[in-house]
Amino acid sequence: MSALAELHFLRPLWFLALLPAVFLLRVLWRRRGDVAWRNVIAPHLLPHLLSGNGAQESRCRPLHLLAAFWLLAVIAAAGPTWEREPAPFAEQRAPLAIVLHVGERMLAEDIQPTRLERATHKIRDLLALRPGARAALIAYAGSAHMVMPLTTDARLIEEFAGELSPELMPRPGNAPAEALALAAQLLQQDDAGGGGILLITDSLQPGALSTLPEGVRAEILAVAAPPGSPAPISGPPAPPLDNATLAAAARVLNGGLVKVSVDDADVEALARRLDRRVASGGTEGEGERWRDAGYYLLFPLAFILLLWFRRGWAVRWQG
Repeated sequence: MSALAELHFLRPLWFLALLPAVFLLRVLWRRRGDVAWRNVIAPHLLPHLLSGNGAQESRCRPLHLLAAFWLLAVIAAAGPTWEREPAPFAEQRAPLAIVLHVGERMLAEDIQPTRLERATHKIRDLLALRPGARAALIAYAGSAHMVMPLTTDARLIEEFAGELSPELMPRPGNAPAEALALAAQLLQQDDAGGGGILLITDSLQPGALSTLPEGVRAEILAVAAPPGSPAPISGPPAPPLDNATLAAAARVLNGGLVKVSVDDADVEALARRLDRRVASGGTEGEGERWRDAGYYLLFPLAFILLLWFRRGWAVRWQG
């Protein structure tokens, strides 16, 4: 019943096309029989051109199919719809602020080649899934810094992310609240509005988001090996993934926690979550559109057209 309640037409003015259809079908119905053709066709040709003539007539005539075809075509053109779908360009054009942790432990090699390098690879893969979208890069350790403002050039984001290292950060530490607040401020200042935030980190301290302003929402990509993984041979210490702390942080950020994977499953999950967030965020219906179901009527229309290839239907109209 909910689908029927939402049923409406995107282009209802197309129903005006039924008016000439009614006039045409009425004229053709009145001209049924071979009276009109006897004045223009030789009598010895009529039996070969006109249907009927004493034989059992079909209940389905070309006139009936013409009426059905016209009606279905008008309904399809009017655009029946009853459900929404994400707008095809709303998600791709929504800006994304990437907040990347560049602390000392991000050089750990439990995630090959290092946590930081794997994070830059995931940034590249995620941007490839959102072509044409604007993205910004913010790096943080003990302090947060704007590395690249919003841009559509994904290569710039990739190059700057690849050059980041803990040595470049002026203050060591792990303070994500300042970086997330900077990302939220960047998106609020953007003319397009909306957008999403992605926090890429290996760990968070309990209470690290206590100073975060209200209303900041973000997804988290955890770049650390799960407990029980082999310890790296070289590099800084690599504490395993603290799933409980990161999951709690994701709840504070009203987002989800995605763990790094060796394939593209993580970035694909992030892309879906970011797209759904943009489609459902803001005012009701923003980033969405009504799904045009008129395309489904192309199949019965094509079937009716196939019947016109039956022998005798192209000329033998009357009966």
